[in-house]
Amino acid sequence: ALAQVGGVYVLAENAQGLVVVDMHAAHERIVYERLKRAADAGAALPSQPLLIPVSFAATPGELATAEAEQAALRDLGLDVSALSSGSLVVRSRPAALPDANLADLAELTRSVLHELAETSASRVVQRARDDLLATMACHGAVRANRRLTLEEMNALLREMEATERADTCNHGRPTWRQVTMKELDALFLRGR
Repeated sequence: ALAQVGGVYVLAENAQGLVVVDMHAAHERIVYERLKRAADAGAALPSQPLLIPVSFAATPGELATAEAEQAALRDLGLDVSALSSGSLVVRSRPAALPDANLADLAELTRSVLHELAETSASRVVQRARDDLLATMACHGAVRANRRLTLEEMNALLREMEATERADTCNHGRPTWRQVTMKELDALFLRGR
């Protein structure tokens, strides 16, 4: 049996009792591992051109970072360029990010630009890439209060089973907790 509670948690039953899954944290780990596998397979993350580019107002710092870090952005699957003196346009996104999160693409791009601006050229490339992938995964994961269908909840649980380190998100928070039958019985004063 599957259910969603409060737009945040997925409830599932197993032989031991009840499993409570934080859907954002779990999906964040899944997306991060998917992005990492894609990055490890080649020099640049595969990108998906956008049918309709996403433009947004940008600060002078964001514009300067976008111009200076074109190669790094492309390696991350983002094609970002200046549209005018006060705006940027995103023409492609990492192919591994779900389509449903295109509305967050401007915010994702801003976060990536901020991290690129903070990352010195001497920093180890692998660490910088993994930090950026973690930011991208957080923005690419399902958000709280989004209602999942039964199929989506089931797919999330199956993907968790197939994902390394699926028990914690990228920030170290647990993605799920088991509530045993004994604990459930105690909650309802059974067996007393």
